[in-house]
Amino acid sequence: MPITTRAAVVESGGAPFTLSDVTLDDPGPHEAVVRLVATGLCHTDLGVASGGLPFPLPGVLGHEGAGVVEAVGSAVTGVSPGDHVVLSFTSCGNCRNCDGGHPAYCATWLPLNLLGGRRADGSSTLSRDGEPLGGHFFGQSSFAERALVDERSLVRVDPDVPLESIAPLGCGVQTGVGAVWNVLKPATGSTIVVLGAGAVGLSAVMAAALTPATTIVAVDRVGERLALAEELGATHTVDAAAEDLGAALAEITGGRGADGVVETTGNVTVLRQGVDALAARGTVVVVGAPPFGSEVSLDVNGLLGGKQVVGLTLGDAETQSFIPALVRLVKEGRLPLHRLISTYPFADIDQAVRDMGAGKAIKPVLTF
Repeated sequence: MPITTRAAVVESGGAPFTLSDVTLDDPGPHEAVVRLVATGLCHTDLGVASGGLPFPLPGVLGHEGAGVVEAVGSAVTGVSPGDHVVLSFTSCGNCRNCDGGHPAYCATWLPLNLLGGRRADGSSTLSRDGEPLGGHFFGQSSFAERALVDERSLVRVDPDVPLESIAPLGCGVQTGVGAVWNVLKPATGSTIVVLGAGAVGLSAVMAAALTPATTIVAVDRVGERLALAEELGATHTVDAAAEDLGAALAEITGGRGADGVVETTGNVTVLRQGVDALAARGTVVVVGAPPFGSEVSLDVNGLLGGKQVVGLTLGDAETQSFIPALVRLVKEGRLPLHRLISTYPFADIDQAVRDMGAGKAIKPVLTF
C-alpha cells in the first residue's frame, strides 16, 4: 500500500521549503521504506533548491538521511526491518566503476542521484494529489518523515550510535575524509592544506589528524572556524581575509610547498592558489563545485614538477565498508563529528537553511 508522509517540498527554483503531504510509491524489489530519524542539510540541497541544477521541481531533496528500516522489497538482502541505516548515494552496481569498487563514478551517477528525479526506469517514487514529484534524490529524498530508498543507498550501521550524530556521513563527511584517506593518502611527515573550513573541510582536517601527516593547515576567512579547526587537529591556520595565502603557506612549509591540498570552497581563484602552493609531486583534490562551465587557468610549466589535480565525488568511497568504519570512529570519539552539528526540528528547515547561509551553522541536522 502506498504511504502518505510529511515532506519538505521545493515548489520551484528559489522557493522556500514547504511542508506538505506526499505519497510514496510501493517499494520496488530493490527498495526499502525508511523512517527518518535525522537528515543533514548540505550545500548541494541548497544549490538544487535555488534552481541551479536541472532537477525536476516541485520535488523533495535531502541526501544525508539516517533512520530505521520499516519495510523492504522482495529482492532486498542487505537490510531488514528494524535495522538502523545511514543513507548515501546510489549507483547502478553493474558498470566498470561500480564493479571496480568506485561507485561514486558510476556511469549513470548523474541521472540516478542528482538530475533525474526518477528511478532508472523513469517511474516516480513520489507524488502529491496524484501528480508525480521530483524524487529519488541520491536514491533517497530524505527531507521527509519517511523515504523510499534505493537498496544501494542503504548502509546498515551500529544501532548503539545515535542516528542524529552520524547522518552527515552519507555525503559531506565521507567526502572530506575520503579526499584525505582515499586520494592523498598522506605519508609520514606530510603537509596537508585544507582550503575552506566548512563541514567538508573540517572533516578533512579530522581525517588528516588520523594519518601520519605532521603539518595540517586549515584556511578560511572566519576566525571561529579556524579556531575550531585547531581544536580538531589543525597544526596551523591561515586567515585568508587578513593574510596572503601563498606567502603564508610558503612560510609554513619552509618554501617547499604542500604535499596535498583539499579544495572545498568551489572558488576557482582559491583552486589556482592551491595548485600554486603544491610541492613537487603534490596533489590538489578538487571537492568544491562552482557553477557548471566554470574554468580555471593554470601555469602549465608549473605542473611539470609532477603536480596532480584530481577531481573527487563523495570521497571515492565504497559506502558499505567506508561508512561503518566512520561510525566506529564517531562512537569511539576519534572522529568528533558532534563539534560540527547543530540540530533543528524538521519543521524548522527554513531556519536551518538561513543559519547555514549566514555561517551560523556548519552542519545543520534536521531531526524528526
